[in-house]
Amino acid sequence: MIKGIRQIAVVTGSRADYGLLLWPIRRIQEERSFRLTVVATGMHLAPAFGMTVDQIAADGIPVTKRVPILGEGDDANAMAAAIGKGVAGFAAAFEELRPDLVLLLGDRYEIFAAAQAAYVKKIPIAHLCGGDVTDGALDDAFRHSISKMASLHFPTNADAARRLRQLGEAEDRIHAVGSSGIDAILRAPQMSPGDLEKSLGHKLSGRTLLTTFHPVTLDALPSLDQLNELLAALEAVDPAITVVFTLANADADGRALNAAIEAFAQRRPNSFAHASLGPERYLNLMRRAAAVVGNSSSGLYEAPSFDVPTVNIGRRQDGRLRAKSVIDCPPERKAIGAAIQKALASQPKGTVNPYGDGEASARIVAVLKSIPDWPSLVYKRFQDLP
Repeated sequence: MIKGIRQIAVVTGSRADYGLLLWPIRRIQEERSFRLTVVATGMHLAPAFGMTVDQIAADGIPVTKRVPILGEGDDANAMAAAIGKGVAGFAAAFEELRPDLVLLLGDRYEIFAAAQAAYVKKIPIAHLCGGDVTDGALDDAFRHSISKMASLHFPTNADAARRLRQLGEAEDRIHAVGSSGIDAILRAPQMSPGDLEKSLGHKLSGRTLLTTFHPVTLDALPSLDQLNELLAALEAVDPAITVVFTLANADADGRALNAAIEAFAQRRPNSFAHASLGPERYLNLMRRAAAVVGNSSSGLYEAPSFDVPTVNIGRRQDGRLRAKSVIDCPPERKAIGAAIQKALASQPKGTVNPYGDGEASARIVAVLKSIPDWPSLVYKRFQDLP
């Protein structure tokens, strides 16, 4: 480390966390007393999921290290093996990079692996988006586990901050900064409809449903059965409406879901599937969408800031804060169809997004700058509630 300059290693494992990390990364790049290193893993390095590491480079962000962890499997055993491979891979990467702090976001198993490696190597962890609740996914336990290994917390809202205190985290380690996804919304360059269509490679005739359906890792009803209910509902939607899919995550059953989505896009007119859109195209498509449909957290985090209604399907996001523009429904075709029609008929105005004002990244960097002694952060004491 150059004297007086502290190195922050940011780990990103998917398009989902990268979209939220983009502006924290940019703020770290701008800060002269910090040196940024980026470690890419998981879906970023898999052609089947769009090889999105290339998007990071296209955004002018150097990828310092790559930690491949995904195999060919598509089940719980493959996920468990990926976690084990990830712990070993991140331990080796951190040994080489020697970061002063590791910055992690969210709740996925790739990030859980990175947290374990950093924790046992006594590298302080700053964790974004801790304290949230998603009762319907394995991610819930991963998120809380990462929080217990982390030294600093940057939750997106006051409720999440309260839960972190309930987990025994100290008040002075918790900083409710809002969602960095709002930062990205306010700063994303706006594309004209023609430029967006050219970039996507297809037309966006009529109104558009931006659709994402991820595996439901804790639900008793299989993910593919739930997806088939969504596809049946979309089959009944007016074919003049464009349906644009972003494909599922690399969780158990993710590849099976993607195969079904791609087959649907082939047979339904005016339907298109993309492995990844990248943050800029995704936000521009969301901005002009008639509704966001599926079970992605972006329907709760980002869509309300555009006054775009969300059809949130099933239990995957149970427990998260919701704006009034979010329409919840069970994973059943008639209920989904009714929710889509309700969303298409709605015209939200002045929606209040419960996830902040778009200055989260600046707040994160300010907190990191204010702490003179990062190594001491690894020492924590459980805080009992009164």
